[in-house]
Amino acid sequence: MLAPEPHASDIFTMPGFRKPHPILIPALLCAATSSWAAAPLDFNRDIQPILSENCYHCHGPDKAERKGGLRLDEEAAAKALVDGHIAIHPGDSSQSTAIQRIFSNDPEEVMPTPKSNRKLTAAQKELLKRWVEEGAPWGKHWAFVKPAKATVPVLPPDITDGNTIDAFVIDRLKRENLALSTQASRETLIRRVTLDLTGLPPTTEELTAFLADASPQAYERVVDRLLKSPRFGERMAWDWMDAARYADSNGYQGDPERTMWPWRDWVVQAFNANMPYDQFTVWQMAGDLLPGASPEQKLATGFHRNHMMNGEGGRIPEETRVENVMDRVDTTATVWLGLTLACAKCHDHKFDPLTQREYYALYDFFNQTSEDGAIRGGKAAPAMDMSTPAELERVKKAEARVAAVAAEVEAYELRKFPRAEGAPLLESDAAKLPGNLPATLAKVPPVKRGVDGLLEAVAHFKNEGTDPEYVKALEKLLSANRERTAAASGVTKVMIMDTLAQPRQTSILAKGAYDKPTDKVQAGTPAILPALLISGGTGPTRLDLAKWLVSPDHPLTARVTVNRFWQSFFGMGLVKSTEDFGLQGAKPSHPELLDWLAVDFIESGWDVKALCKQVVMSHTYRQSSRVTPELLERDPENRLLARASRHRLPSWMIRDQALSAAGLLNETQGGPPVRPYQPEGIWEEATFGKISYKQDHGDALYRRSLYIFWRRIVGPTMFFDNAARQTCDVRSLRTNTPLHALTTLNDITYVEAARAMAQRVLQAPVTPDDRAKLSLAFQWATARTPTAEETDILLGRLDYLRTQFQETPAEAAKLLAVGESPRDKSLPEIEHAAWTALCQLLLNLDETITRE
Repeated sequence: MLAPEPHASDIFTMPGFRKPHPILIPALLCAATSSWAAAPLDFNRDIQPILSENCYHCHGPDKAERKGGLRLDEEAAAKALVDGHIAIHPGDSSQSTAIQRIFSNDPEEVMPTPKSNRKLTAAQKELLKRWVEEGAPWGKHWAFVKPAKATVPVLPPDITDGNTIDAFVIDRLKRENLALSTQASRETLIRRVTLDLTGLPPTTEELTAFLADASPQAYERVVDRLLKSPRFGERMAWDWMDAARYADSNGYQGDPERTMWPWRDWVVQAFNANMPYDQFTVWQMAGDLLPGASPEQKLATGFHRNHMMNGEGGRIPEETRVENVMDRVDTTATVWLGLTLACAKCHDHKFDPLTQREYYALYDFFNQTSEDGAIRGGKAAPAMDMSTPAELERVKKAEARVAAVAAEVEAYELRKFPRAEGAPLLESDAAKLPGNLPATLAKVPPVKRGVDGLLEAVAHFKNEGTDPEYVKALEKLLSANRERTAAASGVTKVMIMDTLAQPRQTSILAKGAYDKPTDKVQAGTPAILPALLISGGTGPTRLDLAKWLVSPDHPLTARVTVNRFWQSFFGMGLVKSTEDFGLQGAKPSHPELLDWLAVDFIESGWDVKALCKQVVMSHTYRQSSRVTPELLERDPENRLLARASRHRLPSWMIRDQALSAAGLLNETQGGPPVRPYQPEGIWEEATFGKISYKQDHGDALYRRSLYIFWRRIVGPTMFFDNAARQTCDVRSLRTNTPLHALTTLNDITYVEAARAMAQRVLQAPVTPDDRAKLSLAFQWATARTPTAEETDILLGRLDYLRTQFQETPAEAAKLLAVGESPRDKSLPEIEHAAWTALCQLLLNLDETITRE
């Protein structure tokens, strides 16, 4: 039985439908169209997708691009009598010019026009004609209608442990002649839910306790424990970091560092404290405007200062400021509205009912901060000083070192470039040097010289090769200069939001250009959405906007939020286009379920942990991910949820899992970012040699991935398929390339993890039997014991590795030298190396790097 959502034109793209021979298509199309004949058409489901895809580009919201004065995205305009013609004449397709044009064979008349590269199928044409004949009933796009709880279907009697989620999913599956799969094994289930809720695998003790607990409440107890774990906030914070475009530098040329990490720590704490999502929203949008705003509430507004900042030479500050404001508008629209509002920056939206004026009305809310676009180091005012005495002392010492080294250079230059006593260096031979060197050496005293000039000077005199002592002195000054820059950037000042005492005028910007203001606008929200309530007498504020976003009457925020959490647990949202709930976005696979969850989320007091528990307690979530060839062909993306989703873990989670299995993981929470292993020269190449990577040592190497320093122009090298953190990203793609395996097989972190894991195996208080040790290592990687066949294969590999390393002991020593964690030298090298290579294999098993 076909799903009711698609229209006839979808029949050849539906899961499970094998495309027939071309000669049969016309007949099948007629049959498909007639199969819908008895069912009433739904405008949102059957008609609007056709109009949006094929008509709105020329006859939609964008008045500047509208052709022939015809508008088809609004009912009144589409059915209006204009110059004696009606585009959509309800009940009479023969009098509907739109229908006549789409059935025309005249290339000068047919719509869509051939040059538009859009073409309606025969089934789509018939569907539109039928819709008009039935009276052309209209409707509002589903996402702009306030969600309501539909009647919950009755659960089948055999589903005794299901919840509301299961009721809706099973009801949909019944219409597809499908059913839920059986539950996953207990080992798979605890590994899945532990990774999903904490980002880390279960410990041996946690796994053993769960497998030994035969009570019906065993799984729920695990879920409750995980929700109380401090790891929960770290796991949820990662997705929020991607959406918030969090990084530890500004981006662009130079890429100066910033200290936004206290805001990151606040996010972790907010999730762990189960801060209601409406409060979570208001604090980040407008915490500074709350009565008697606390430092914590002001800190939360760092969300809207996480954007990139362009401080390149010659950059106009106002241009930077305007781009920053636009980024806040676009991020707000993506995170809370699920709308591609940036499309209305230069013109009215071509598909959604969003105008350019409405874009700049939202822009006005964020245009009132005191930020001026000028960047000083990695920070731009306003900022909250959270510096520590240790940081200030580091700056003082760095300044003193620069002064001391500069004095040495100055004394040397007095001898190298002779001139009259008391005369400036400009009157010496230094003024005759090539390039920018006179400006660097002759005009600027050593204590004030910058990195760029020093780099040029070092390169010149090194190539000249006549004065190595001078080169050495300049290199020493360059090193001290870099330390001073790092110390100054490391002073913790978190950029936050504030409000100007005198409002700044906001205007529509022609084509989004900062220097081309046109009509003046005032703060407001899109007309398609509920009206904004103004709390004060001075006009709308960011606080009003924040409260509007989490109003129970708002149709989008709860839906968009619930959908993102669903994506976190299933790999894909109920609405696949997580970032776009507009007319060009995907339709919900389970619309009634999405709306029920959205309303329930609001009614729960925006309880994030309750939502997470509701999802992971469902039978739908607890299903096995095993799939038959028939089901895979019919539903390759698992949109019907007849099985659990199965997908590769995100790269950050793979790293944390490897460190956990190795026993290396440092679970210290919060604080400044750390710099673990990274190939040499990455930062230098990306910054023209201006910034060098200084690796940390000790326990800092094994902190969770959340705390790794994120340079905006070149992210951490061990991560793949992650948001670039340059703009808001709520849906990262999953790719599959050999580069992934090259990382997990060769990166120092993973090789060292395998070595430490092998050491942990060899030191474990189990029998010296290889089978017992292998079973333990396999369990650390996969949360289950290997089968007899798997054991035999792996033990065979272990014997092979022992032989290989016995023949090449130098290679064994080389392998065991990878990484800084200490090796137990009492362990035989050959044995340790063989187990290291085996553990490396285990950490790279498909099952290990996959969320089953």
